[in-house]
Amino acid sequence: MSERLNGSAAAETETTTDRTTEVLELRRIGEETAAEAQAFLDAVTEVAAGSSPDIAIPVLLLALSQSLLAGARLGAITDIVPSERFEPDAGPDPDVDPVRASLANVFDGLDDYADVVDPLTSAEVVRGSLVDDLADVAADLAHGLKHYRAGRLDEALWWWQFSYLSTWGVRATSALRVLQSMIGHLRLDVDADTVADAEFEALHTPRPS
Repeated sequence: MSERLNGSAAAETETTTDRTTEVLELRRIGEETAAEAQAFLDAVTEVAAGSSPDIAIPVLLLALSQSLLAGARLGAITDIVPSERFEPDAGPDPDVDPVRASLANVFDGLDDYADVVDPLTSAEVVRGSLVDDLADVAADLAHGLKHYRAGRLDEALWWWQFSYLSTWGVRATSALRVLQSMIGHLRLDVDADTVADAEFEALHTPRPS
């Protein structure tokens, strides 16, 4: 009898340890996701303000890449089950329309792109909007942040995971591809004569002693 009790106690201790480790891991993922979400919102707000148009594309490229890394972590773990059956009221959804309108000015003439509905189930090509993508990602990340800052970690993680798989992960991936294409054209689509002149000047300009 004592051996069985000891074995049961050991199993219970192991289970408790596993649960504690899981809770700590989810807390760490929550902290990291919240930080990346805020960083993305800050980057989008900065670009929308139009204060640094020369670095708008690189800033968004980095911010989207980091947010997708956070999303990939959520997509790789098992489904998060919130403690409550229904999502608690997080208050009014963040108003991203001002940011959307400002981004439209920043990317005037560069907003539209060709988008594939679903690379696995449909080859249909539709119109995509970089501005809408960025605004939609911002809205989903901000919604999760409201739960996180209200102390509802499981709700925040559930929302971020669910919306990553269903909406903002797809939109962020499409936007990242567009921005990568933009920066590739800006860097690589240079007139050959211009490149040759720049190389000649660099080679024949005396270096300071």
